[in-house]
Amino acid sequence: MSLKARLAEDMKTAMRAKDSVTLSTVRLINAAVKQFEVDERTEADDAKVVAIITKMVKQRNDSAKIYTDAGRSDLADKENAETEVLKRYLPQMMSAEEIRAAVAEAVAETGAAGMADMGKVMGVLKTRLAGKADMGEVNKALKAVLAA
Repeated sequence: MSLKARLAEDMKTAMRAKDSVTLSTVRLINAAVKQFEVDERTEADDAKVVAIITKMVKQRNDSAKIYTDAGRSDLADKENAETEVLKRYLPQMMSAEEIRAAVAEAVAETGAAGMADMGKVMGVLKTRLAGKADMGEVNKALKAVLAA
């Protein structure tokens, strides 16, 4: 079952269960996917849907942090609840150990010697780890390897 079909089924289930958080979040995902399809004039495949959801998770996390810092825990809780729903549609994220192993493999493969080669290695890692790992964590691991 494609991710878009799963989203459609989950939206129906959320409507029947009167689960407002899930329903509104799935509707937001569908709207973002439709917006992409209209803008790009192409059909969104599962990889693109995962990329859209990953971006939405990052936005929600940033917003929750801002709300928490501003003392608005009610709004932060709402963002965190949406984040939990969004994470249901993402593949299992890689552990820190798996990220370090992937970074070491990419560095060896590209022959990177220092920080000047960071862009080349990140290009390889972005294609391999898209949707599987937090790219911020990948970036930190890569900097640690290249600085050593």
